[in-house]
Amino acid sequence: MEIAIDVSDQTPIFTQLINQVKEGVRSGALAQDMAMPSIRQLANDLGINQNTVAKAYKLLERDLVIVKRGYRGTFIHPEALSHCSDNLTEKGVDLMTQTVATLRELGLTDSEIRIAFNAIMKS
Repeated sequence: MEIAIDVSDQTPIFTQLINQVKEGVRSGALAQDMAMPSIRQLANDLGINQNTVAKAYKLLERDLVIVKRGYRGTFIHPEALSHCSDNLTEKGVDLMTQTVATLRELGLTDSEIRIAFNAIMKS
């Protein structure tokens, strides 16, 4: 499977990588236990920063789409297909939207909500 980055796209590069890997799994182009290129190799092939690939790999690992196997490398997770439909970011945004709506119903201003959010994130 070939990954292509569109620098003119508004979608962040790491998100483009995530979406393409998940689409590769859904389409069967990336099968379970298939080896993924190293972070360095993929970054070099695409001409992008290694940190961008590392961020995408970290999120794909969190979502159980890929799995690191020590020095042997990174592979497509055995159950990746069932995890490709999960979008934790989208779930988080939905939950935050509901929470902000509830706080506004209670009468908190946007400024108060931001201050509370920042205080929680610092703790």
